[in-house]
Amino acid sequence: MRRSASEKMEIIRFVSDSELGVTRTLRELGINKPTFYNWYNRYKKCGFDGLLPKSPDRKYFWNKIPDQQREEVVEFALDHEDLSPR
Repeated sequence: MRRSASEKMEIIRFVSDSELGVTRTLRELGINKPTFYNWYNRYKKCGFDGLLPKSPDRKYFWNKIPDQQREEVVEFALDHEDLSPR
């Protein structure tokens, strides 16, 4: 379940002010420890803005062939049709 930035902030404050241990408080809230510490570290680093949802901004794909290399491969394939498996 996604939580808003204000909910995350409230949880961080609640856990920080709790007299119970962090582990027990998070268990009672039903929040995983790694999730909480990710929120907490982002909050410490960027403040409240660090808790805002990230927008998916994909400008780079790990398996994309660079345009120059793609052009070279296509040109080679067209020049050497006899090497094609077809």
